[in-house]
Amino acid sequence: MIVAKSGELAGWAGLSVPAFLPEILPAVEVGRRLGERYRGLGYATEAGRAWVRFGFEERKLESIVSIYEPDNEASGRVMPKLGFTMQRETTHPVYGVRLHVMIRKRSSWAAA
Repeated sequence: MIVAKSGELAGWAGLSVPAFLPEILPAVEVGRRLGERYRGLGYATEAGRAWVRFGFEERKLESIVSIYEPDNEASGRVMPKLGFTMQRETTHPVYGVRLHVMIRKRSSWAAA
C-alpha cells in the first residue's frame, strides 16, 4: 500500500491461500500488514475493502476469510467493518497461539 499524498510505502495487503491452517481449506484469506506509524488511520479498512471487492467481483470467490490473533484488537475491529463474521476459533498449528477465523460470503456482500 502506498500513501497517495506522500508516496510512502505503508505496508501490503492482498489475497492468499492460508495453507498453514488446513482445517479451513479450501479458502482464500484477505490480509494486510502495516508499518506501525500507519496503523489506526483507516488504511487497513480501505485496503481490505478493495481486496474483498476484487475477490468477489474479479475472482468470483464464494467466500473470503480473515484470520487474526484475538490479542490484536485493532485487527479484530477491521473485519466487522467489512462485513465479516466469526466462523471459528482455533489454534495456530505451529506457534500454538489462538486464532479467530472470520468469514464473508459472496451472498452477504452482493446484498449490501
